[in-house]
Amino acid sequence: MSIQTATRRRASPNSVDRARRTRTRRRLRRADLLVVLCWSSVAVAVSLYLAYGGLSEVRDVASALTALGIVTGLVGTDLILVMLVLAARIPLIDRAVGQDRAIAVHRSLGKPALYLILAHGVLLTIGYAMSDGSSVVAETIAFLQGSDLVLGYAGLGLLVLVVVTSVVAVRRRFSYEAWHLIHLLSYVAVLIALPHQLSSGAVLADGTLQRVYWIALYVLAFGSIGVFRFAVPLIRSARHDISVAAVEAIAPGVVSIHLRGRDLGRLQTAGGQYAIWRFWSAKTWWHAHPISFSAVPTATGARITVRDLGRGSSAISRVRPGTRVSIEGPYGIFTDEVRAAPRMAVVAAGIGITPVRSLLEGSVLLPGEATVLLRATDASQQYLWQEVSALPSLTGSAVYSMVGPRPPGLATWMSAEALARGVTLTSAFPDLLVSDLYVCGPQSWTELVIRDARAAGLPEKQLHVERFDW
Repeated sequence: MSIQTATRRRASPNSVDRARRTRTRRRLRRADLLVVLCWSSVAVAVSLYLAYGGLSEVRDVASALTALGIVTGLVGTDLILVMLVLAARIPLIDRAVGQDRAIAVHRSLGKPALYLILAHGVLLTIGYAMSDGSSVVAETIAFLQGSDLVLGYAGLGLLVLVVVTSVVAVRRRFSYEAWHLIHLLSYVAVLIALPHQLSSGAVLADGTLQRVYWIALYVLAFGSIGVFRFAVPLIRSARHDISVAAVEAIAPGVVSIHLRGRDLGRLQTAGGQYAIWRFWSAKTWWHAHPISFSAVPTATGARITVRDLGRGSSAISRVRPGTRVSIEGPYGIFTDEVRAAPRMAVVAAGIGITPVRSLLEGSVLLPGEATVLLRATDASQQYLWQEVSALPSLTGSAVYSMVGPRPPGLATWMSAEALARGVTLTSAFPDLLVSDLYVCGPQSWTELVIRDARAAGLPEKQLHVERFDW
């Protein structure tokens, strides 16, 4: 047992609760600050335009449309750069809100940013056409004669492709690998649109604070991606020299991959976190996989557990011992560190047991502090259940199971048998409202647990979810 763990076990429950509340307030304040910074960047972009005489150019309808087109372009581009920062896997953002929340915000900004960029193009074309006394078609042709503006149109086309393929109904028609490759075009789209911002018109003229501001935003966005998506993972992978030690079948279609490496304790992995893994074999090198740790790493070893859910996961389940492995991470706030309440409630289903198992292993719990409910459709889905029940951290805590199919035609996360007995989320967890609830499982099933938790009045700060959807 580490000195830190021993100290926390000796601490009184009241002091532990105070520490949790303080930690939660700090994390929520950091999250609020990130939101303020995002919207402040938009306000600064518009304010700088106005400060450099943007409105002084408005004299008639044509110039008003042109000015509005410039503003929509500035705001849209700013939001796109914010999206890139959110997707850069910056540790500060991960610790404040978690990567799943950051990516959710990233996705939510996609359509508004695209609409603003489209409005930028349309309004400027109409505004210039009215000023020149020409048609919209003639003005568009004139725009296309400038090489920088051609790049701007090309960037717009790529953004349309990225956003359209990110719509859920469309995204499901692609494999993850194909969708991810298309999504990388967003980087290209933003970069090739930069020249027309700096060369067209006098909005971002040399020597202005506007120009400095926009160049700084681009450096921040692409610098973050370069550092945290490429440089840090390369250095980390080289430092820890990770490879496959063994592949263990634990159920039909489910394997645990045991990894060995050097000084893995420096990863500072918390129970419940995940990493993005790339296995350097002929069939798997081209695809990185986000997979949770199913056990807290030691100094020389780690373990992940994978279910065959598609071509990619099927291929990595057949990797051979000795295969080299690259790592990005660890990531995620599905950990003991985000707890805000005195008790812990955990619900896991299917392969969702993997982060839950390491979460519980890495948690510091008093006897009887946790209640765990393990859910499966049948006995074949009881992955790692025996390991969970045997964890020393769960001494004195309750571990229940719920096995059986859900009733047809009812939107419930429970088995038909449990529902018939009158089981509810609050009967399974009598102390729910003074607990942190951790949920992990299939997406639609998880949403039903979340629905019941919110209906019971559980505060959002006490609800922690690990999602497997992309």
